Amino acid sequence: MSDRDVPGTGPGTDTGTGPGPGTGSGAAPATGADPRPGAGPGHRPVVLVPGAWHGAWCWRRVERGLRAAGVDVTSVALTGVGERAHLASPQVGLRTHVDDVVAHLAAADLTDAVLVGHSYSGLVVREAADREPERVGVVALVDAWVGPDGSSLLAIAPAWFGDALTASAAAEGYGWLVPPPTPELVGVTDPDDAAWLTAHLTPHPYRTFTDATRLTGAVERIPHRAAVCAEGLGLPFADLAATVAGVTDPVTLPGGHDAMVVAPDAVTEFVLAAAGC
Repeated sequence: MSDRDVPGTGPGTDTGTGPGPGTGSGAAPATGADPRPGAGPGHRPVVLVPGAWHGAWCWRRVERGLRAAGVDVTSVALTGVGERAHLASPQVGLRTHVDDVVAHLAAADLTDAVLVGHSYSGLVVREAADREPERVGVVALVDAWVGPDGSSLLAIAPAWFGDALTASAAAEGYGWLVPPPTPELVGVTDPDDAAWLTAHLTPHPYRTFTDATRLTGAVERIPHRAAVCAEGLGLPFADLAATVAGVTDPVTLPGGHDAMVVAPDAVTEFVLAAAGC
């Protein structure tokens, strides 16, 4: 099922931004604009990294808003998920996804970038920034998992959440894939948006949740910004954000966990502020 197959889309509709009203015209590639260094005058370049089960496609509405503000923005498709789901294997882990982001920064020759991570990818972007601190000016976290060196997502998550991921992988994912959640679980209830997610969410490699993050401490010297969603999942994203040095008052985004889908304007404003725009 493609974006054009979702109710509310069709010829002349911006399939690059997904279904729903007010999406404009002119589709954008799933992985963002051409990866060029720099941005509009006074703007840091922005790199958007999706969370578990999502691809670069989930950022399309935010990409559109950032480009309208003159920001150079790209999105990363992670190995084994979303647009790159065909590369899934039991060997895909947290390090694989960190390598994806590091390679993206290098290929685009970016410096002083705003590196944005949603949910699971809070761990990804912080480790990538720790490895390439000269390329990252700000780390921006959206309802994100974060932890110290040596911690994994399962280690910092509540036991009930980790148990659910493990059981789901064992029952439906051959022990190494975690099936995607329902759109409602991530706060997406609009029928068109829910159909868009159902068509595009993919299973996620379980190993990424068990691998420990590796941090040297370099990331702690990079400024951080954080946002948490008003309608949470009962997960400790606000508490985790408070553990990050320099984050004293996280921004509250309206809606549920998939804020880039249900509240793209608010996410765009958060990223623009992190970029100093």
